[in-house]
This record gives sequence, structure tokens and C-alpha cells, in this order.
Amino acid sequence: MTDIADRQFGEPATARRLRPFGESIFTTMSALAVRHSAINLGQGFPDFEPPEFVRSAAKRALDGGFSQYGRSFGLPEVNRVLSRQLLGTTGNEYDPDLGICVTAGCTEAIAAAMLGLLDPGDEVVMMDPCYDSYAACVVMAGGVPRRIALSLPGFRIDEATLRGACSTRTRAILLNSPHNPTGRIFDEEELAAVARIATDIGCIVISDEVYEWITFTRKHLSIASLPGMSARTLVLSSLGKTFSCTGFKVGWAAGPNHLVAAVRAAHQFLTFCSATPLQQSAIAAFANLEEYLPSLRSDYLRRRDQMVHGLQQAGFSCITPEGSYFIVAEHGHLGLGTDIDAAQTLVREARVATIPVSAFYGDPAANPHFLRVAFCKSDETISEACRRLQVYSRRRGQG
Repeated sequence: MTDIADRQFGEPATARRLRPFGESIFTTMSALAVRHSAINLGQGFPDFEPPEFVRSAAKRALDGGFSQYGRSFGLPEVNRVLSRQLLGTTGNEYDPDLGICVTAGCTEAIAAAMLGLLDPGDEVVMMDPCYDSYAACVVMAGGVPRRIALSLPGFRIDEATLRGACSTRTRAILLNSPHNPTGRIFDEEELAAVARIATDIGCIVISDEVYEWITFTRKHLSIASLPGMSARTLVLSSLGKTFSCTGFKVGWAAGPNHLVAAVRAAHQFLTFCSATPLQQSAIAAFANLEEYLPSLRSDYLRRRDQMVHGLQQAGFSCITPEGSYFIVAEHGHLGLGTDIDAAQTLVREARVATIPVSAFYGDPAANPHFLRVAFCKSDETISEACRRLQVYSRRRGQG
């Protein structure tokens, strides 16, 4: 090991544990989209405004004295609102003063959970393809990611494979449903398998549920609602996806008091508190949720079907998502090599940015033929992106 005093000026300054992760694929593809004046279907942010009731609440808060630090783990009324909402979705009563921690988006909730719950060498089992921050946060906390692949062709949880990845060092199983990037909503049989394994080996489940309200084929089912799982599940979510305000960065972790205490122990030294005026928007958001949900789902269903049809017209084979706002599309007809090659070529030549799905795998060679396409965009954006891809696909066919 090189002594600190022996390091030369100009050598890589990034800690060794983070070097393998490099730059986030979302940063890379978004920069390429700007460089090539491309439509960005890569990063999952809407190109339309949040609902008026969310924006108005934030504006009122800015003018109403909510400009300073708030309580570290969430403003009291926000935590009470979240507690009521979680009772409806999980059936569990989370103490607003002890069982909830409001964070700077769900990404910080993930990081705080890992930093607060893992000791060096603890293992976290995660299912590829998965969000790229998962493994990085585990490593930053001194833990060890144990990655398994969801079973193809349906991206299903295989109980035997999951059980085989667990050991006496397994601290947590990390679950994401509705799933990014595939759009799967894991069914009750799959969730029951996760619950059985977690119970058998005595580990916890960290459940990322940020797309919980963007569903099409059936309702989202939280694993925390299964018998016996409330005591060992940490539920994570945020405002950003449901209410089209990803830049607000208001997220939360909810669970048994002792698990949330661990999250809070890390959170207080990361961001201390989520943005105080933007937390106020959560109160208005959930007050309007029931009235808002039908239009949310119908709008996203229309966008999903518009994007699937447009991609199919361009020759892509698509996996129609059950939830979330992503489509996984097979690009082999273009003959562009791996998914990384295809994504880089499409952003340059078709001027449409996507995300190579291999970026969601520990082993990038495990799945080289899919691109993730975001349809959280206006009808006009989707129409123009599909037109560009159709023109490019025809040009490739003629070549």
C-alpha cells in the first residue's frame, strides 16, 4: 500500500473504493445530450412542470418564513402527513417522531441507510439491473455488494439464486419495486420469496419504492405490508417521481424505530435536513393525492403507449413496463454493437440520448443489448424523439 506521503501531486485523488465507479452514466449521457443537441430520454426527469398545488405550496413556504434549518429528521407536520400516508400503503403505523426520517431525496436516504446500518464487511444483496447508486453507497459505507441478476426473459426474482447469494454476513437485501430500469412490479410470490429468505437468515430489507404510484397493470405492493415484514423493512421513497418535482429532493425513510435511528445517525452528518420550504410542498402534495392520481396514471399510460408504439415503429423490441416511467428496448436491429456503443451512436447521429442497461449491472457484459428509455416527457418530446429514431433506423436499413 502506498503511503500518503509517497503520493505524487497529480495522481488520482479519488479514494480507491470509489474509483471503479467512475462518472455516473446519467452525468455522461446528459452531457452528451447537451453537446449534440439531443433529446434527453436518458435521465429520468420530466420536461414539464409539477402540478400547480405543489409549486404553489413551495412558493408560499418561501414567502412564509420557512427559509432556515428545520428539524433534522423532518418538519413535524410533514412527518405526520407521511405517517398517515404510509399507514394507507403499508398498513403499518410509523411513529412520526421516531419512525420516519425526511432526507434530501431518496438517493440520500439510500446513502444514509447504508452509512447508518452497515459495519465494514457487511454484505448487501442487490438484484441487477439496479440503480447505479446502490453499489456505490454500499462501498462508501465499507460494505460489500453481492450482486445477482434478475432472471430473464421476464426480469423475475429467482428464489434459489437470491438465497444462494445470502450468507452469515448478509446485513440487507435491497429491493426496488416498481423497478428501475425494467418497469417490473414484483408480484406477491416474488416478494414472499424475499420475505422468507430475510426471515430465515435474519437480515433486513431495504425497499426503494419511489415509483409506487406510477403503475399500470396492478397496484404496487410494499414488502413491508407482508406478515412479519414490518419489523425488518426500511421503506424508502420521495416526492420527486410521483409529483414531477425531481429537483425538490424531498425523500424519506420509514421503518421500525431502531432502523430509522440508524438512518438519522448518518443523515444528520450528511445534509442535516432536507430543504425546509420544499418539505412544505409534501403537505400539499399528499392532501391532493387521491384527486391527482387518476390523471397521473392516465397521462403516463398514454405516454408509455405512445413511446412503445414509436419505438416499435423504429424497429425496437420493447418490454412494456408494468410501472415506473422507463421502457427497456432491444437495439440489435441497428447493428451498433453493445448497448454502450448503441447509446453513444444514437446520441451523436440520431440526436436522442438513452441509457445503456449494462450500466445497471455489476458485470457490464451480462446484458449488452438493451437501452433504457424514459417516457416522463411531453407528448411533443416523445413524438419528436421517436421520429428521429425512425428516420435513423430507416437510414441504417438502407445502408
